[in-house]
Amino acid sequence: MSKNHVIVHQIRDAGLSVTEAANQYKISRQRIYQLLKAYDGGSDAALEPRSRKPHTNPRAITEELTQRIIDLRKTLTANGLDAGPLTIQYHLNKEHLHVPSTSTIRRILRAHGLVKPEPKKRPKSSLHRFQADQPNETWQSDFTEAVLASGHKVEILHWLDDHSRYLLHCSVHDEITTDIVIDSFTRCVNRYGPPQSTLTDNGLVYTTRLLKGLNKFEKLLITLGIRQKNGTPYHPQTQGKVERFHHTEHLWVDARPRAQTIAELQTILDQFQHTYNTERPHRALNRETPEQWYHRTLKARPNLIKITRDREFRIRHDRIDNDGKVTLRHDGKLRHLGVRKIHRRKKVVMLIDTEEVTVLDVENSEVLSRHVIDPDKFYWPDKQKSPGRWPGESDENL
Repeated sequence: MSKNHVIVHQIRDAGLSVTEAANQYKISRQRIYQLLKAYDGGSDAALEPRSRKPHTNPRAITEELTQRIIDLRKTLTANGLDAGPLTIQYHLNKEHLHVPSTSTIRRILRAHGLVKPEPKKRPKSSLHRFQADQPNETWQSDFTEAVLASGHKVEILHWLDDHSRYLLHCSVHDEITTDIVIDSFTRCVNRYGPPQSTLTDNGLVYTTRLLKGLNKFEKLLITLGIRQKNGTPYHPQTQGKVERFHHTEHLWVDARPRAQTIAELQTILDQFQHTYNTERPHRALNRETPEQWYHRTLKARPNLIKITRDREFRIRHDRIDNDGKVTLRHDGKLRHLGVRKIHRRKKVVMLIDTEEVTVLDVENSEVLSRHVIDPDKFYWPDKQKSPGRWPGESDENL
């Protein structure tokens, strides 16, 4: 029995006066008379407190907006894209609709059974986030497995810019090797310029430092003046961006019919790369796309001033032949570069910019020769006066 019932019955049935009831129950006489009037005009139900909820709410979510939120959730999920409240907010804003709060969207999704319960996650305060300040300051790389319709397992290799989360490269292979890592890295350098550093795990395709040696990829980075960073063994959180990226990619791939061949899977991933880079908003990028962030500021560069003299360049791998020469296709024509017979059969890296070609030894990063680009000639001799030095370069500048 409520307090209102007790007061009224004490007065009507027990003979308590209004003044005594007001003093005893710490309530005003005016309020007691209101209760007595309500009781005399009705019944005990009249003493129940009435709801103060307004009859209308101008901020209430309409049925049409609720349905649109549900449709967006289902469509984004079916396409293998993120479909959380923030992403739904982004799409509602693009459609010029009313954008409710994330808590309201989350409540609607839960009410319609569109949220799967998850185990309690680590608190955000336990995470130590870092992000490169410039594009090309750090490239992360890793690979993940996928399964074709036949059950055959393949591996997908990625290169991801740390600052912008821009997907630089994505390719499918039967098995990732060091040569494939070098080839993919070279393609990225030729298209986007060289990074200042790389960040990978300790897979043998990236590093053999734990075996007290250097593989071909490590030697290439040393040659290009690029710093190599590796995560702590058994601590994938160091490469957290590319590890989290794998989840996003798998959602996209799993939302589509399983590919029959590597070529078919590559086509699916090419579509994903375009959507991920140019259409999908990223929460860590203030709801902008990776492409917008990658191209919005100056890019970092490695310490290659002596070799490239601050010009853009591309790279090519080759081996010097028995005559001490390497070949290079330039302007659609094959050119012959005379290095020297003493360097025959050496593996080299050629740095090609707009004016010259520099040939470096992969093993020790020594500059073997330098060739001025001459479109009118097919043979470019070595213009370097002293092996390992630029013309006019003194010992103190080395």
